[in-house]
Amino acid sequence: MTPAAQDLFAPSAVPDVAWLCMDSPVGKLTLSASPRSITSLQWSDAAKGPNSPLLDEAAAQLRAFFDGGLHQFDLPLAPAGTGFQRRVYAAMWRIPHGETRTYGEIAGELGSAARAVGGACGSNPIPIIIPCHRVRASGDGIGGFSGGKGVVTKTWLLDHEQGRRSLFPAPPLPAS
Repeated sequence: MTPAAQDLFAPSAVPDVAWLCMDSPVGKLTLSASPRSITSLQWSDAAKGPNSPLLDEAAAQLRAFFDGGLHQFDLPLAPAGTGFQRRVYAAMWRIPHGETRTYGEIAGELGSAARAVGGACGSNPIPIIIPCHRVRASGDGIGGFSGGKGVVTKTWLLDHEQGRRSLFPAPPLPAS
């Protein structure tokens, strides 16, 4: 069962104790976790750290997402961030799979400014799982993306969720 968004995004004072690197269609991803929560997802090729059943489950859910069979992650999350950033993370969490919202729509929901929402999206330490790729600029703008190959990766993720073949190929995986 997925916890309520306000519980999901509580700050974590516990340091990371495990990490796991995995291949994905959008590049090498490294997941980090404290004993009870996922704390980050980064595009990197870090060595695997101590084994963690939680990280194994996160990797399994990410593989299911990339295979098209998972639309909502069910993992305990503890992203670092200010109170405002965690409110933005919770708003992103509520965007359904295959849909998008604009920075302005989220800003209106939170009583903030679109630029502040954009900054919080860019600071999201757990992209894909906390779906910052689902937040766009107004009009036809896609907005930015801080992970992978930037907007190319964001476009691929959005197309993947909407069942479309991306105009851009998935960024190639590094040789193993």
